[in-house]
Amino acid sequence: MKLGQRIKEAVDVASNLQLLRDELERRDAAIKRFENLQNQVIGDSEALFEQRQRAVKVIELVETYVNQLANTPKEFDKTVAECRSQADEFHQAVQNHEAEAVRVTKMRGATGATAAGAGVAVAALGPTAAMAVATTFGVASTGATVASLSGAAATSAALAWLGGGALAAGGGGVAAGTAFLALAGPIGWTLTGVAVTGTIALTRRANRKKTDQAVQEREEIEKRASTLQTTQRTIQGWQQQMRTHSAGILGDLSVIWKDAPSDYSEFDSASKERLVAVINHTRSLGKLIHQRVNP
Repeated sequence: MKLGQRIKEAVDVASNLQLLRDELERRDAAIKRFENLQNQVIGDSEALFEQRQRAVKVIELVETYVNQLANTPKEFDKTVAECRSQADEFHQAVQNHEAEAVRVTKMRGATGATAAGAGVAVAALGPTAAMAVATTFGVASTGATVASLSGAAATSAALAWLGGGALAAGGGGVAAGTAFLALAGPIGWTLTGVAVTGTIALTRRANRKKTDQAVQEREEIEKRASTLQTTQRTIQGWQQQMRTHSAGILGDLSVIWKDAPSDYSEFDSASKERLVAVINHTRSLGKLIHQRVNP
């Protein structure tokens, strides 16, 4: 081979290598952006979880007031009973998730298990974050809501959605969901370096293949980040709505509890309007307790 041809091929290899390095840098930057966003969403889910726990207490407060009020309209009693049922369901779901998280943590500690799976992901996230994920994210591959499941089944369903859907639906399933949370998985987002080895022809082909892979990985990360941004806005919106309804309940309830008589039939128009507002806020709060992010 002539010297000029060798020089040209060497330049091509160097160019391909630089292109690969550039794409790896872009991909790694996308990973960092995604990781920051992921941490924010997990934090937002935890904040929503705490907001829902406070909402349960607010609903219980409304129930206490309505139960001690004489001659309450039947529709008020019915609404409060429905909301209390929703609060009880949420509380039960939390207990189930908490028990499962504790069980898995103990099992992992006893066995030293490091195998991938929903249970290990629960332990890695921590009980509060795991419960926040399981009560925030949505629909299982069976079609049942995560809220209707318990323990590992609920967490598995949430992780499956995070990974892009259940395997049966063409998504990544639980393994990909765990990868989505842990930023480690089958598509190999942890490529750290490139060695220039072998013949020039083989190196060119290898670099082109690795460059294409890096581009595909970056595009997949950016796609998931876009979905996660939408999810974040949804979760934050729910938080704001729950704060608004809780504040409305506590503000109006404190006034009528203090100033209004203990018999609804003796309420003046202002007190009746306040109690209607309390009931409406409570109805909305009960629904928000069970809102889930669906695929």
